[in-house]
Amino acid sequence: NKRLKKITRIIDEQQQQFGVVLETIFKELLKQDIHFLADEAITAEQISYLNTCFDSISSDCTILKAEKKPKLTDGGLYLFVALVDNEYYFVKIPTDQHGRFIKVPGNGHSYVFLDDVVRMNLNRLFPDAEVQASYSIKLSRDAELYLEDDFGDTPLADQIYDALHQRKSGQPTRLLYNAEMPDMYKEIIKKTLDIGDIDLFPGGRYHNLSDFFSFENPTDNPDLTYKTQKPLPHPILSKTEDFFASIAEKDQLVHFPYQSFDVVENFIAAAAKDDKVVHIRISLYRIAKASVLTDALLLALDNGKKVTIFVEAKARFDEKNNIEWGKIFQDKGAKVFFSVPNIKVHSKIALVERLESKIIKRYAYIGTGNFNAKTSRIYCDHGLFTAHPQVTEDLSQVFLTLERHLIIPKLKRLLVSPFNTRNVFLKSIETEIKNSKKGLPAKITAKMNSLEDQTMIDALYRASEAGVQVRLIIRGFCCLIAKPASDLPVGAEPIVITSIVDRYLEHGRIYLFHNNGDEKMYMGSADWMTRNLDRRIEVLTPILDDTVFAQLRDILELQLNDTVKARVQDAGDTNRPVSQEQHAPIRSQYAIYEYLKNVSHPETD
Repeated sequence: NKRLKKITRIIDEQQQQFGVVLETIFKELLKQDIHFLADEAITAEQISYLNTCFDSISSDCTILKAEKKPKLTDGGLYLFVALVDNEYYFVKIPTDQHGRFIKVPGNGHSYVFLDDVVRMNLNRLFPDAEVQASYSIKLSRDAELYLEDDFGDTPLADQIYDALHQRKSGQPTRLLYNAEMPDMYKEIIKKTLDIGDIDLFPGGRYHNLSDFFSFENPTDNPDLTYKTQKPLPHPILSKTEDFFASIAEKDQLVHFPYQSFDVVENFIAAAAKDDKVVHIRISLYRIAKASVLTDALLLALDNGKKVTIFVEAKARFDEKNNIEWGKIFQDKGAKVFFSVPNIKVHSKIALVERLESKIIKRYAYIGTGNFNAKTSRIYCDHGLFTAHPQVTEDLSQVFLTLERHLIIPKLKRLLVSPFNTRNVFLKSIETEIKNSKKGLPAKITAKMNSLEDQTMIDALYRASEAGVQVRLIIRGFCCLIAKPASDLPVGAEPIVITSIVDRYLEHGRIYLFHNNGDEKMYMGSADWMTRNLDRRIEVLTPILDDTVFAQLRDILELQLNDTVKARVQDAGDTNRPVSQEQHAPIRSQYAIYEYLKNVSHPETD
């Protein structure tokens, strides 16, 4: 397959680039007196120390003979060991029990990879044989869950729960190996694991380098770590004694991780305790193992409130935890729905119904990120609290659809995939095209994780050629290739795309259309990907409050003007940094923090 071969070639090139980056990082660490030692760089004294360390490590090293399809753990680190008598073994590196890095005595801050500690002591693991060679490998298995028809007799959640063991024993799909490994050993591994050449990927001596996330700064140099950014209080919701009065008075916008996620947890906790609240509805895509939010939902049940929870049973790698929590809620009396047949619920929504003066009043939360306090500390997301009657009525329609009471929600304000999101966005783009052709100002500004849907891409190309200014911020993959001005017809506007990769993971989705001066903005959970437009339940809200609109627009403007961490996505796929020649340096994630600090604590206070 030509396409697969091309992909493999590109991956090989990226592996080599990654190796160069890694070498550069190690050189920079040396300047800070941080040493990662290997082979001849390890002194006799350090070897003696590591041999002693191995006494407590050896019993946790799993040894598997290289026989037909050994049970190698998905993503685990192994040494492929060849003995002189032509016997072969896989030795698992026990990073879970002992960490990845062993600090050793010596000058400065010296470390040795656990892989090398095991490598140095293979003769002790194989005392009756002579070790000829050893090479690092990592095996990845097929993590897909293959289920029966969702409409079968067995409930979907039960099918998923029963199938989770497949991930540990799924078909091997990728073997990353030390590129220095001789072909004869690769052939043995291929035969043993029953994989082909297309599944083999050369790499460096060390794999699973995400372990460096746990490597703490051993120096006193503060420049090597991010300066502390304590989550800011929300100017209204962090001080209010009545969440519902504050939200009823005015829409409230929150931003994570810049502001504290407490406001979301406290909103649900307030609803759980409030005598007037009769019903809490919420969709949970990735549930934390334990959290204030789950405690609040359990408290609501204890207090006799109706609680309806939509749990996404097919949230990849969180299925087990989600299903277990769903069953806990069910046992406590909640009405729990696990997924919709053939479609994921990716929306981040909550709806509280409150009896006020004998009338049900609704309060909504619509966000771009999960109800998860842990990820809220590293994902850049936005959330809107509103009591707007049409928005909350629409959200009620969404939940009734999820609960199977409706087939199609009747919507006045919200964009909800797969029902109306695509059409509204396409109409908004066409409006900009028509305005541009009339000689009116026309602009489209969109921030998302990924852009893949061909229909949306074609619409943006038409807008560009019609003279619409198109400005995109796309953190992940982008299938739109920005054409240079020289390749565009007269009067066209080049599409400008940047990507911001910094301290936090950009995760918000914001869409802004000029609309001849009567700007329209939407915020929510959907990217412009076919799956998010057609095959998932997604919710985006229009921004109707002027203050909220201005705040989101200001934040979007800071990101559009980032000159420190923004990179240009161009036709050459160069990812070149944005030019700073004509602009003051702006690091948008830090600028947003300072902007929100002024909102929380204005200088006039």
